[in-house]
Amino acid sequence: MFKERPRSEYGYQARRKQTIKNGLLIVLAVILCISLIFVLTGWKNRMGSEKQELVRLWDEKAYDKVFEMSRTGLENRPADYFLLTSHGLAAFQLGIAQINSFDKLTYIDECIWSLRKALQVKNGVNDGLVQYALGRAYYHKGSGYADLAIQFLEEARDLSYNAADIPEYLGLAYAAVHDYRSSVEAFSQALVPQEEDGNSTSDFSLDQLLLAMANSYIALGEPDQATAYLLRCIETSRDSNTVIAARLLVGDILAKAGKTEDAEAQFQAILDEDGENAEAHFQLGELYEARGDGTRARAEWRRTLRIDPTHAQARSRL
Repeated sequence: MFKERPRSEYGYQARRKQTIKNGLLIVLAVILCISLIFVLTGWKNRMGSEKQELVRLWDEKAYDKVFEMSRTGLENRPADYFLLTSHGLAAFQLGIAQINSFDKLTYIDECIWSLRKALQVKNGVNDGLVQYALGRAYYHKGSGYADLAIQFLEEARDLSYNAADIPEYLGLAYAAVHDYRSSVEAFSQALVPQEEDGNSTSDFSLDQLLLAMANSYIALGEPDQATAYLLRCIETSRDSNTVIAARLLVGDILAKAGKTEDAEAQFQAILDEDGENAEAHFQLGELYEARGDGTRARAEWRRTLRIDPTHAQARSRL
């Protein structure tokens, strides 16, 4: 029988060290996994609480706090879709509340930057909210961006995003690009809910829509349609500036149609309501001149210049 060979003390020690090493690696891996779970859980909880806080602030209309909180979050997570949309929407609300045009455009530009980036981050987003907000932002940026306003508002509508003021914004944007037929069509859609229930959530009042609709019909060369909407505007509006604008347009239409007495009544009504109005006095001067009464005409043009020394037409008449 062969005798059992003694085991090498060196091999035994090596295997023992390897076993201990493997055990330590397993323990370390378990600790790391547990730590990672706690970190991820905490991160998710923080993310969840941050989102809840932003939603709460939005519901309270604390748009300035939403703006600042989302901006801080974007410093660490610049591609977070929820933060980008929250930041953009808050920037829009702050922008339209500004009195100073520079401040307004600063917020509007921030809104557009944030929402355009949100569309890139979440390619193919199809809820329509971002497109709708971008359309409104481009409208408020100025008439030079009306084509982009139309693009995004139409995309929002194609995605079945049914905001009540989409037709109103589209009507104004189409008018800005001189597509008056599309403008009239959009305004017609906007007038339906306004006439039915007042649509208090709209950004535009009924008299504003009527005045805008009339201007589009004037541009289309359809004065009868324009007059009908202007008279409705005069009857329904409680805003003196809107009524004056409507009466001036009606008076101009009537004067061009040869109905000078009716036109004079509109201009005189402005003076009765407003006291002094440079344009009403100027238009009365035009009517008197057309009748051959130069003395009264010049008197009206002089009154125009006393009210508005920069009125170029009255100055040229004199």
